[in-house]
Amino acid sequence: MYRLGVDVGGTNTDAVVMHGRQVLAGVKAATTEDVTSGVLEALEQVLAKAGVERGRIANVMIGTTHFTNAVIERKHISQVAAIRLGLPATACLPPMVDWPDALRQATGDLAYLVRGGYEFDGRPIAPLDEAEIDRIADDLAAKKVKAAAISSVFSPINQEMEQTARARLQRKLPDLPVVLSSDIGRIGLLERESAAIMNASLLALSARTVDAFAKALRTTGLDCPFYITQNDGTLMDAEMVKRFPVLTFASGPTNSMRGAAFLTGIRNGIVVDIGGTTTDVGALQHGFPRQAATVVDIGGVRTNFRMPDVFSIGLGGGSLVRRDRDGAVTVGPQSVGYRIASEALVFGGETLTATDVAVRLGQAGIGEPARVAGIEDGLAREARATITRMLETAVERSRISPEPVPVIAVGGGSILMPDRLGTLEVLRPDHFAVANAVGAAIAQISGEVDRIYSLENGLTRESCLKEAETEATERAIGAGADAATIEVIEREDVPLAYLPGNATRIHVKVVGDMGGVDAHQA
Repeated sequence: MYRLGVDVGGTNTDAVVMHGRQVLAGVKAATTEDVTSGVLEALEQVLAKAGVERGRIANVMIGTTHFTNAVIERKHISQVAAIRLGLPATACLPPMVDWPDALRQATGDLAYLVRGGYEFDGRPIAPLDEAEIDRIADDLAAKKVKAAAISSVFSPINQEMEQTARARLQRKLPDLPVVLSSDIGRIGLLERESAAIMNASLLALSARTVDAFAKALRTTGLDCPFYITQNDGTLMDAEMVKRFPVLTFASGPTNSMRGAAFLTGIRNGIVVDIGGTTTDVGALQHGFPRQAATVVDIGGVRTNFRMPDVFSIGLGGGSLVRRDRDGAVTVGPQSVGYRIASEALVFGGETLTATDVAVRLGQAGIGEPARVAGIEDGLAREARATITRMLETAVERSRISPEPVPVIAVGGGSILMPDRLGTLEVLRPDHFAVANAVGAAIAQISGEVDRIYSLENGLTRESCLKEAETEATERAIGAGADAATIEVIEREDVPLAYLPGNATRIHVKVVGDMGGVDAHQA
């Protein structure tokens, strides 16, 4: 079976064709604003390079930063009605209270507070004011709002009021998309609410983007299913992406990390993904990115849905190299970015970049090495020392143990990485430049359960964990995972002393392969 992986980044669209565990071909093409043409070019190039008939491609896996970029750039965002069920509590902190002004205005800055919600022990704060929901529906119809996000206090403990409010709202507005915060975030009202509002604001863009991907595949003659990668390294189908675009946030670095694990066979280590402008660094655990344990900032907004624990530094192949007035050499954070192919010295330009330094010192043999032969030796070595210090600091930040761990360098800019960082070995696998597309191609199907259980009436911790594991497995198989490849990658329970009934929160996540690629051994 042949599988095609595509990663649509802000600058480049990478694509690979794989057969089993073998990468047959990998290419890079420029990302375009309309999405379709850039994906088309990458698909055509990689299929021609691999020499594979289009009819033999069984699945296409796509990773994209499109939705993250929309939030960061405040573009292509729809007006959203933020409806919170929580009065008479929570009135002092209205929805979007801590959002940047520009992003709040982009979503319409439209918020409603309604009686309802739950206490931490599951008791209602107040009955849901269904008449107020009806009044809100009339207001939304008059304002022609495109989507709504409903959040209830402690809805992860009880979804009932959110579900009731959605049903009531859609009685008058049957075509209005409504996002429930309990479907996305965790306990923590403001962060969960923000994630739901952000998701609702991207629904229209998500539909257009998914349709653009489908059009690109049809135009290329690929008549096969396609999937989008989530930020946990697994897949969701097109309809799921249209409902939950925020689950793709940070899927680019995640794909690179999964690709690094696959290409090296390493399940636990540090991955350093060096691009043209930035370097993303994160830790692998069991072949998947370590998940962030705290709130995550997206475009200036605090959210608490699952995200990989990845951070970025301003270092890339296009980073500018300069000597300050005091004589110190600096690298980045300014960069020529995607213009490196025309502006870097080694490619015929006039700007000294980190790539030029790497070529000058023999770390890479690309472009025209003769054009950088005149770079002062002292300047080049100081720049390399600065780059090495930046990378060492980033890797140490991702370590949670003093034990030696392998460091995997991927991305087009990974020529900047030395062979060792202090005492740590650095690996640079084959196809490192398109590791993100490889990560998309080998992405797996997941099933997840995150629920509060009451350990009463004969129930034990072990029986509840088993029940959650069985349900998560059924969800994964139902989504297309091969039952024989299912493995548990996350399994935890947290006793909740403040809830009645000896309650515990249990989270179980399983993954499995979707045909042909034995990715779970990566």
